[in-house]
Amino acid sequence: MSSPRPDRGPGWALWRSFLAVLRTGSLSAGAQRLGLTHPTIRRHVATLEAALGTTLFTRSPAGLLPTPVALSLRAGAEAMEAAAARLLRDAAAESAAPTGTLRLTASEILGAEVLPALLAGLRERHPRLDVELVLSNETLDVLRRDADIAVRMYPPRTEGLLARRLETVALGFFAHDGWIARHGEPRDLAALIQAGALIGPDRDMSLPRALAAEGFATTREAFAFRSDSDLVCLAALRAGLGVGICQPPLARRVPDLRRVLPGLGGALEVWLVTHPDLRQVPRVRLALAALATGLRRYLAEGAGA
Repeated sequence: MSSPRPDRGPGWALWRSFLAVLRTGSLSAGAQRLGLTHPTIRRHVATLEAALGTTLFTRSPAGLLPTPVALSLRAGAEAMEAAAARLLRDAAAESAAPTGTLRLTASEILGAEVLPALLAGLRERHPRLDVELVLSNETLDVLRRDADIAVRMYPPRTEGLLARRLETVALGFFAHDGWIARHGEPRDLAALIQAGALIGPDRDMSLPRALAAEGFATTREAFAFRSDSDLVCLAALRAGLGVGICQPPLARRVPDLRRVLPGLGGALEVWLVTHPDLRQVPRVRLALAALATGLRRYLAEGAGA
């Protein structure tokens, strides 16, 4: 057997034989424990000693005694042993069924109102899968593995990611039937602003910019009820506080919400994003498929709204 290359260092097989001899006190007992031949384990120990440039065992009437150097290396070798065992367990578990932790990040609305039902189905089929869901309209770094999968309402802004565009969801203005009964059907956006009836952002200017792109210039003060939380704005809409933007498939699920100002509202794209290295990991692969199917079904609910 040739000596290990200096740039690679001794392989795990040599350290495994070292631990077996250290624990049993003899080459023959160590070989029997590992299912190796006596010449093989002797060669492993000799190769490891040559690579390290030191003696690891000395002979005595009681058997092979570890040198002080060998004793000092035991903890590190056992850490390697534990890591190797963990890798084997993880590989076996992943090949049999998806397991471990799946970390997702999504926008507030999709993450709170849509994804839990989809994830419930996924976990019913794969109960050993743990799920972490981070709700944020900010970009969590998938490239650095801050999340396994991101569900976003815009294309990824970082190169090197695997991105899949699902569908486009057209946004619309909606109001609660109770609000319409009190204030009447709104005529146009200008009338809503004048009446102080708009629900919208506080400091986040993405909605004003989207409205400006459609020819409707608005400022922060145009919104009489302001919050940068999409969930808060949805709650205000449900409570009849005014008129606000909502996704039509979500509005269909909310009793007494009715679309107003048809044709106005803009659109968003829905994307699934992951790291290319995670594409074939079973838990990620299955989650991507389940999310794509479920989200397409959800988006189809808003057709014609």
